[in-house]
Amino acid sequence: MSNPTLNPPSTMYPEARDAYAAWGVNTEAALERLATIPISIHCWQGDDVGGFENTDGDLGSGLAVTGNHPGKARTPDELRQDLEQALDLIPGSHRLNLHAIYLESDTPVERDAIEPRHFQGWIDWCKDQHIGLDFNPSCFSHPLADNGLTLSSPDEGIRRFWIDHCKASRVIADEMGKQIGSKAVTNIWVPDGYKDVPADRMAPRERLKASLDEILATPTPNNIDAVESKLFGIGSEAFVTGSHEFYMGYAIEKQIALCLDAGHFHPTEMISEKISACLLYVPELLLHVSRGVRWDSDHVVTLNDELLAITREIVANKVEDRVHVGLDFFDASINRVAAWTIGVRNTLRGLLTGLLEPTEELRATELAGDYTTRLALQEEAKTMPIGAVWDEFCRRHDTPVGRDWLKDVRRYEKDVLSTRG
Repeated sequence: MSNPTLNPPSTMYPEARDAYAAWGVNTEAALERLATIPISIHCWQGDDVGGFENTDGDLGSGLAVTGNHPGKARTPDELRQDLEQALDLIPGSHRLNLHAIYLESDTPVERDAIEPRHFQGWIDWCKDQHIGLDFNPSCFSHPLADNGLTLSSPDEGIRRFWIDHCKASRVIADEMGKQIGSKAVTNIWVPDGYKDVPADRMAPRERLKASLDEILATPTPNNIDAVESKLFGIGSEAFVTGSHEFYMGYAIEKQIALCLDAGHFHPTEMISEKISACLLYVPELLLHVSRGVRWDSDHVVTLNDELLAITREIVANKVEDRVHVGLDFFDASINRVAAWTIGVRNTLRGLLTGLLEPTEELRATELAGDYTTRLALQEEAKTMPIGAVWDEFCRRHDTPVGRDWLKDVRRYEKDVLSTRG
């Protein structure tokens, strides 16, 4: 329930509610439905994809984080503290997306030997925060990934190491889902590919498929498997083993979730266009909502046309029970807590925009061939008073309204982040 002392009742919401009612849109139903859609918040924004393996290795594997804003989390406790601050500023109930390199251990642990006990601190924290937990094997930033090939490597020893790492990750995710009581979405992405034109495209993909077959052979009832494609990467400009076509076919064959990353396609390709097509063939989707600028640069999510199209596809087709929404960006040039807050709040705003659309009326005009009315309504909807409804959502979830959240971030930066050196 909202705390009237923290967030007094809005004077603008009743007018907005009535304005939408005139369009046949129930804002109360939209607010209730929005509260049921969790966003999986990626841990790696808080520490620039560093992890806690007690190593000083470079990021590598085609990944790059730019910027040096002060206050990067250096320990699991600092990262959890930063996440708690962000969660206080984000309305709704959400999830944490964790990579395998964020294990907690007093001694170094090789990735093919990780166990659930190395992540018990994260499980306990998520239970305390009443949020779900998702997981990812980390097939990058490791000496055995330096040549650009992991699950598709022709070196049997390298390939075995990464197969065992992914197997261990699924066991961990299954335990996470079991303890928390909500299935963990476990996403497999590998950076495999070649910088220049390969002589053989088939063999690496055959090896990747065989590796995945072995990894997924053991049932994990508390885990949802997902596989993620990419168009190109730094060091894999000419060929990526796990292309969209490869993983689309694999997800259909195995009937597992397909991950669509907003930055992993050609700049003119939009994942909003792919959602409905893919859902005809795969049981579930995982979305990595990001913002590429000229390339897969993973900028903080803004409320742009593609985000609005992605979120609209989810709620207009009522597939939020089949589409898992996660964020994937890392920006060290700005306050990292603010980056989380901006990205998640924008994603929720996008979902709310879709929920407040007069979808049934638009579909009726389309079926009638009245494209004039369809376009007119789509454009008029853009200036409806969504801001007042969004503020009401924040108010009801005891989170700051408008830009007031920025005051909390500045205070946290002064009191906490600036002390980290």
